[in-house]
Amino acid sequence: MNQTDTPDKSDLSSISQAAGKDNACGTNSGTHLSRRGFLKRSATASAGILIVPSFVVSGLGHTAPSDRLNIAGVGVGGRGFSVLQAMENDANIVALCDVDWRYAQRCFDHFPNARKYWDWRVMYEEMLNDIDAVVVATSDHTHAAVAAYAMSLGKHVYVEKPLTHTVYESRLLTRLAAEYRVATQMGNQGASDEGVNLMVEWIRNGEIGEVTHVEAFTDRPIWPQGINTPKDAMPVPDTLNWDLFIGPARMRPYHEIYTPWNFRGFWDFGTGALGDMACHIVHPAFKALELGYPDRVQGSSTLLLQDSAPMAQKVALFYPQRDSSFGRLPAVRLDWYDGGLQPLRPEGWPDGRNMNHRGGGVLFHGTKDTLVCGCYGADPWLLSGRVPSVPQHERRVATNHQLDWIRACKESPDSRTETKSAFHEAGPFNETVVMGVLAVRLQALNKELHWDGENMRFTNISADEELTIIMEEGFSITDGRPSFSRPRTEPINAQAFAEGLIRTQYRSGWSLPPMPA
Repeated sequence: MNQTDTPDKSDLSSISQAAGKDNACGTNSGTHLSRRGFLKRSATASAGILIVPSFVVSGLGHTAPSDRLNIAGVGVGGRGFSVLQAMENDANIVALCDVDWRYAQRCFDHFPNARKYWDWRVMYEEMLNDIDAVVVATSDHTHAAVAAYAMSLGKHVYVEKPLTHTVYESRLLTRLAAEYRVATQMGNQGASDEGVNLMVEWIRNGEIGEVTHVEAFTDRPIWPQGINTPKDAMPVPDTLNWDLFIGPARMRPYHEIYTPWNFRGFWDFGTGALGDMACHIVHPAFKALELGYPDRVQGSSTLLLQDSAPMAQKVALFYPQRDSSFGRLPAVRLDWYDGGLQPLRPEGWPDGRNMNHRGGGVLFHGTKDTLVCGCYGADPWLLSGRVPSVPQHERRVATNHQLDWIRACKESPDSRTETKSAFHEAGPFNETVVMGVLAVRLQALNKELHWDGENMRFTNISADEELTIIMEEGFSITDGRPSFSRPRTEPINAQAFAEGLIRTQYRSGWSLPPMPA
């Protein structure tokens, strides 16, 4: 079979371009064999025998900047394709991996010389010495595994937002990046734009005074949320490997509503509108105010279902007083809104001006002025109308978010200029984002939750607390009379449920590398 052809069921056992090799990624036995081989290699690597940073393997960091990276893409049907296109003039795209070959076909056609794979684990096995870096743009729940093993194999990684599905996964990627000293970047591209630079400089120069309250919102979701779990299974398309899409999540019957793209609205695969867009919208506040871990959180929403994120949410995150690079900062409350909800317009807001700019917005309420920006930190302005003139101290990215990561990959870790969303910052920031998801999913406890960020645990959920969750919303009309039904789960231990959200239990056969000390 030609690897760029649409596969039929008999072709699912042939996923590498090397003729005669049976990786059997589309069958249970083949996937298991590939996994065994990969994890055996990974276990050896974790012991320090195999792992060699890619800048040593390839000589990057010690050669001319014109040297081109060899990049593999995992999840290339949607956003991943756009990211790779932004890099193609400065890098070699040598491998492409996706579980949905129909959705990925445009990317396959665009990079005809790249080797094609279904399973990233097989790709890592076969192309270990041919890949310098990996772009990860799969569904949220598989970001961590793909990126974590890439880093543990010494590969630089670019991971689309949200960085990970859970708090634990974010902490793991942060520490692995430090352990293996690879170049990293989260795909919140506004971090490399001028708007974020200006806001950081204005705030740290005291232009709006002390900031104790931030409000942020998005107009998302623009995909289905707050919907019942499909009851009828559908035939799996020949071009999709459903088992590999499910990955570490619990198995469920295939339905076309889940993928592509709509995965964001389902808890097992995505993080809802908050996880999808807060990485773009809240980032300027996290960076400028050096927020760190919240210590308290509350969440509320429209109807909360067991499987699907709600249509609209509100979250309040509370950050304590803290020492920063520019002095002692006061406690901050950060309010998040989505699903069409917005903050009330502050006094002095221009009549007729839409608060939503490019998909969302942020209000920094300072003691001297109010700073406003759009999604991605776009086009910041002060409510007073004043235009600050302050010294520049933030590094400007002369190219773009993607090429700045390529630049960092080529530099030695001893002298590397870090990217604008490297994991030492993006990891803790992503913990804040998914903390908002936790607040929404635990709202039935009807209290403010207290968070110990260092130890990744809630401190005020007792061992005997329980909650129930609505499984589906039913509605029918019989003889003109409406009937409503909202069946709930049996009581669930709240402490165990919370721990399972902080660190998800992976399905058998899927794992993560150990957490570095």
